[in-house]
Amino acid sequence: MIGKAARAAREHLGLTQVEVARLMDLSPIVYNRLERGRMLPSVSTLFRLCETLKVSPEVLLGFSRPTAKGKGGDKSFADDPPSLHHLTVLARKMDEPQRQALIHMAKVLLR
Repeated sequence: MIGKAARAAREHLGLTQVEVARLMDLSPIVYNRLERGRMLPSVSTLFRLCETLKVSPEVLLGFSRPTAKGKGGDKSFADDPPSLHHLTVLARKMDEPQRQALIHMAKVLLR
């Protein structure tokens, strides 16, 4: 259960297993085992996994589904197109001036 939810959250963020492992300071082999359900994370690793993948423990443990709050209320992340996820991942890698330039370009495109 944790592995499938972790994979879905990782893919939602547009990250690779290696990137998540690096962000968590884990070996990619260990992260791969977690995601494939070959091992369970310790409580501290589960906490780091939730922080890294930006999901609650309830989502990783299968007690609820991930949602995004927006103007229209709760919305499933699954409703978002992959290109939006990819754009979000790229924006997270930018510094503030780059993000401001991206916002400006997006506003120009929407005119």
